[in-house]
Amino acid sequence: MGFFDFITEAGADLFGKDEPEPQITRPIIDHIKDAGVNTESVNVGFRNGAVTLSGYVPNQEQKQKAVLVAGNIAGVASVQDNLILGKAPKDEIEQKAEIAKKAVNANTTEATFRTYTVKSGDTLGAISKEMYGKASLYNKIFKANTPMLKDADHIYPGQVLKIPE
Repeated sequence: MGFFDFITEAGADLFGKDEPEPQITRPIIDHIKDAGVNTESVNVGFRNGAVTLSGYVPNQEQKQKAVLVAGNIAGVASVQDNLILGKAPKDEIEQKAEIAKKAVNANTTEATFRTYTVKSGDTLGAISKEMYGKASLYNKIFKANTPMLKDADHIYPGQVLKIPE
């Protein structure tokens, strides 16, 4: 669980400038789903440039991808990650117990990951050289960020990328 900041003007342009905030959660959830995240048990809120993600995702990779994809939308300044790993419990009692258990274990069991905010003139090769010491490992970054990235040559300033360890 955490709070992540993003550059508001950078990212996919999903909604019109005059769109009322309550109506823009559907494009956000669709965008996350299109990136390959199982959104069956994910809820999205949006207010004043902040996206809140809650509910359940099956694994850490899906959780990280949901946060990064949501943050890389034009108009999003921050993402509050309240996602829980696992399947949604069947009934309310199980749900409360599961949430409590996940919250206690969240800080000790979740893998950490680094992020990198793309600057003007960056390439995946240059980022790879900075992060790993070898430009040839750029494909590692590309694979970690697909399907958000469709082409290794198309990154833009302000985009936040996941950097695998």
